[in-house]
Amino acid sequence: MLLMAAPAHADLITKHSTSVQLTVDAAASQASRIGSSYSVSGNNITATTLGTLAAPSASAGIGQNAAHMNAGSYTQTTAGSAFSFSETFNHGDAIPSMNTVSSTTGQATFLPTFGNTTTSGGGVAGSLAGSIDSAGTMSLTAGGAGTSATGQFVSEITIK
Repeated sequence: MLLMAAPAHADLITKHSTSVQLTVDAAASQASRIGSSYSVSGNNITATTLGTLAAPSASAGIGQNAAHMNAGSYTQTTAGSAFSFSETFNHGDAIPSMNTVSSTTGQATFLPTFGNTTTSGGGVAGSLAGSIDSAGTMSLTAGGAGTSATGQFVSEITIK
């Protein structure tokens, strides 16, 4: 009897958790205003008056306040000789007259239309669904575009 092993005293702890996460992508718009630019170049050209960029007048309202171009006056320097001429103007973005977000829905009531704009549509929940029953069994149903459903079961066993 003395040679019999003593019984082991150990605590066995098990933990189980199940979770479901459902996600629908939000609509988004990222916009950057571009400025006005003007350039002129040429060969065998004489500028009587150079073209310029001019700031908008103080009376220009919201939606009209981007620099504009004052045209120049140019002539060929030597008549009958070869020449080249290039004049470029890019009209910058004006500040929009409205750019608000609804305080009740969180939706933008006006999306900017600037020279550099990236817009993505929001997801559509469709039939997106997820559930967990009392036995820990999970069920996931796919949704529409821009959605995801993730289910997770974690089992932890600890012996002390």
